[in-house]
Amino acid sequence: MWSRQLLGTDIYHLVGAFIVYSVLGWFLESVYMSFCNRHLTNRGFAKSPFCPIYGVGAMAGYFLLKPVGNLVGVYFVGALLATAFEYLVGRLMLRVFGQLWWDYNEKPFNYRGIICLESTVAWGFYAVGIVAFLQSYVYRLVDRVDRHVGIRLIYCIVAVLAVDYFIQLLRAFHVDVREKKDKLVERYQSFKARWY
Repeated sequence: MWSRQLLGTDIYHLVGAFIVYSVLGWFLESVYMSFCNRHLTNRGFAKSPFCPIYGVGAMAGYFLLKPVGNLVGVYFVGALLATAFEYLVGRLMLRVFGQLWWDYNEKPFNYRGIICLESTVAWGFYAVGIVAFLQSYVYRLVDRVDRHVGIRLIYCIVAVLAVDYFIQLLRAFHVDVREKKDKLVERYQSFKARWY
């Protein structure tokens, strides 16, 4: 399975790069927000140092932007695509959780606090950085780990993340596993009502 090719790369390198970008995104976001808030801030949804939105965004962005060729085009297309992705994720979060986990209302040129010009400019630079420099380095980083060790490590990371995210989802939906069945059904109905 790990050697199967997808988008010109084997699955092992794709999953490894996704993990690296998710951790790197968590780190950058947490450092930036800690600086802004003047105290340590965990910007991940869960307790683990992992933001999968960065992993998805970096990998999707790389494969979509790689054919663009010139860096100016990569900048503008990357900024546009990442902003659209951020907007869609924000709308989905509002729909699913009833809240947004970031707020750009204080930023100039924002739209409903979901997207803003400052982030759009940053996304363009991230896109150039990933396409021009980072992707090849990330693949080399994945190659530094023995493949058999790397596969075991991936399984361990996924298992820890699954437990962590499951617990955080229960908390996000205010689900206490000790609640009576009626309350759980009521919470499910409330969640379902957001979609209809």
